[in-house]
Amino acid sequence: MNLQLSIGMASNPRTWPIFDGRVRPDGIDLIPSRVHPSELFWRQLKFADFDVSEMSFSSLIMAKSRGDERWIGVPVFTTRKFYHAAILVRRKAGIASPADLKGKRVGVPEYQQTAALWARGVLQDEFGVEPRHMEFWMERGASRSHAGAVGFTAPPGVTIRTVPPEKNLGGMMLAGELDALLHYIVDANLVDRSSADLWNHPDVGTLFPDPWAESIRYYRKTGIFPINHGMVIKRAIAEKHPWAVLNLMKAFDRANDIANRERVEHAEYHVATGLLPREAGEALRTPVVRHGIRANRTTLETAARYSREQGLTPRVVPLEDVFAASAMEQ
Repeated sequence: MNLQLSIGMASNPRTWPIFDGRVRPDGIDLIPSRVHPSELFWRQLKFADFDVSEMSFSSLIMAKSRGDERWIGVPVFTTRKFYHAAILVRRKAGIASPADLKGKRVGVPEYQQTAALWARGVLQDEFGVEPRHMEFWMERGASRSHAGAVGFTAPPGVTIRTVPPEKNLGGMMLAGELDALLHYIVDANLVDRSSADLWNHPDVGTLFPDPWAESIRYYRKTGIFPINHGMVIKRAIAEKHPWAVLNLMKAFDRANDIANRERVEHAEYHVATGLLPREAGEALRTPVVRHGIRANRTTLETAARYSREQGLTPRVVPLEDVFAASAMEQ
């Protein structure tokens, strides 16, 4: 009889083969639930709703550093983005460069979320803008936030204010009550409440005039493609069924292979019709997103360093404390 596990994930091309059943882990029957990450992480940290789930890397290492051993990390990484390049600014706030964020009111859905961790880390490493230089406004209240679930408090020297329940980040930006947004979420879920389309609003723009150019610059300089979410399995299950960790990893690797193959097939159509140059089609054959510790150690250790530097964790959490021992050489 197969092991039956509930799994919570967001939906993207790299997880679709798990959702639609094209990929099944050996010896495991997964019962998938499609849940928005903001809601999912709060439910997992607060109630441990699922046996296996996507998980914020920042929240995971914070929980680990506080002695929460309910979860074992599985080095499958479902979401990546150059978060600092997506920072939004109010056009009349006088922000023409990262240095202009100093002294400004900066909104964020959740201070501890991995997207914000990366944005602050890159601002400090690349541009000398530290968290203490800004005044943060957090949209999520204690009852439905990742911070509330892990007992997070503001680090010394950092100002974090709470957005009143009757307001939200989008509305405050348009009213001139905030100058910038480190990260912005409008997708409907149980913990976020903004709805304004700021990306297409004439009063709002990006910190970097060309976010793609800034992303390319950062990647070429550092070789880092920031990781946002990984996967976890309940410790009790992994200890009873240790084989489940690598079987899950193999399944996600197969799903990733399918996503890569489909991406190349779509690119070939565009190359054939002249919408993409042949060189671009060849470049798209190189897989950029890979699971496992070996391919991602530098990125993960950078995030762990940022967590310590920003006061989210009292120490740099070693990857060996986070991920299953059987997966460390993968």
